[in-house]
Amino acid sequence: MSQVIAIANQKGGVGKTTTASNLAVSLAVLEHRTLLVDLDPQGNCTSSLGFNTQEIKQSVYELILSKVSLNDVILKSNDVPLLDLIPANINLVGAEIELINVANREHLLHQALSSLSDHYEYIIIDCPPSLGLLTVNALTAATGVIIPLQVEYFALEGLGLLLNTVKIIRSGLNPDLQITGVLLTLYDSRLRLSKQVAAEVKTYFGDKVFKTIIHRNVTIAEAPSFGKPVLLHSATSTGALNYLALARELIQLRSTHDS
Repeated sequence: MSQVIAIANQKGGVGKTTTASNLAVSLAVLEHRTLLVDLDPQGNCTSSLGFNTQEIKQSVYELILSKVSLNDVILKSNDVPLLDLIPANINLVGAEIELINVANREHLLHQALSSLSDHYEYIIIDCPPSLGLLTVNALTAATGVIIPLQVEYFALEGLGLLLNTVKIIRSGLNPDLQITGVLLTLYDSRLRLSKQVAAEVKTYFGDKVFKTIIHRNVTIAEAPSFGKPVLLHSATSTGALNYLALARELIQLRSTHDS
């Protein structure tokens, strides 16, 4: 059965999309069949895998509105054999408004993905930087959520809104939803502030903080401009090794939980 993980934080610039795409690639490279669902209207996960969002005819937008089937929308990665993608494009911008009057609107993504539960080991969902209906759909479909936190002074600011949203969804829409872990991103070991914030986050979340830390790394930042995830752009870079380590830690967490 698939482990469905939403990558969520309503705060922008924390490495959410970077984490979604690079974690999905790393899991697939480690020989776990993985689906990446791009639920962000910016379509950055889609473009990071080398697809032109302007050329995408059938996207997650058409899927959740039941205009197309899964077979019509799933794309296979050109570079990673075990990785598939459900792409996004600018059409998704209007989805929040269109879904307002749709029955069972919080469960549309879950319903769309339900037939895939035995086809993939991991389904990674990249959420938009908001707590709107698209993110609610992702959290309702997910078994777990990973929260990327940029290691900066205001790292924990506004996080209460996300945690409250998770609590509400768990109580009303998806009782199986768990916080898989909190991921520290954009960490700069040269800065005392990074170490202080990391310590504060660990005090707040305890063992929910991943041991793996994503360091600030220029290769991660430049990889999308080549239409590639960091692992394919520079396999020996710090960023690539960080995300491989995160994938291994996630696999180990699942193994421990299942046993």
